[in-house]
Amino acid sequence: MQDVAQAAQTIGQFLQHVLSSTGLRVKFRVSLRSAKVSLPSGGSNSSDSSPSESGARTLHVEFSGPDTPMLIAQSGELLSALEHLSTKILRLDPESQDQVSFDADRFRANQDRRLRDSAAAAIQRVRSSDQPYAFPPMNARERRMLHLLLAESGLPTASSGEGAGRYVVLYPAGADAASYSAPSEPSRTRDTSHIRHAFRHR
Repeated sequence: MQDVAQAAQTIGQFLQHVLSSTGLRVKFRVSLRSAKVSLPSGGSNSSDSSPSESGARTLHVEFSGPDTPMLIAQSGELLSALEHLSTKILRLDPESQDQVSFDADRFRANQDRRLRDSAAAAIQRVRSSDQPYAFPPMNARERRMLHLLLAESGLPTASSGEGAGRYVVLYPAGADAASYSAPSEPSRTRDTSHIRHAFRHR
């Protein structure tokens, strides 16, 4: 985003129109954040960009009000739809869409916590098995955060797949990701129940 202030105003106008048209009883607040992520066990924090960059900023929209349960129902479908439409209005390319983040009742915050837990579990698994681990498909924001979380382990990562099916693969220490064939099906084929549990809103 070239002009963050203009982007924030554009998102605000879009949401005002949506709320007035739908009658949703929610309020929203747009803020600018410098996102940092770390594994549950601690370690150095990394900004939510690429491992070599710092100071990444995200436009964060926080909803509150009596109708927020409607935003996060069905695994946050409406919340995700509003976020997706906002990125389209701002004309962000797919790999930049993590620059906008919507949340309500800490739904995304809890989802991010589960992502950290999944990253920690995958690191243990790869170290013990010495085999690659493929995560289920994720959006650009989740993949970026996952790469950063996994980078703290020192294990190599790579993204594979296309579009909505793009996913992250974690490789054993010292492995050359290019020398491996990325799993044709992400690990969700073996761990479906675990993944569903990890990302289900409670």
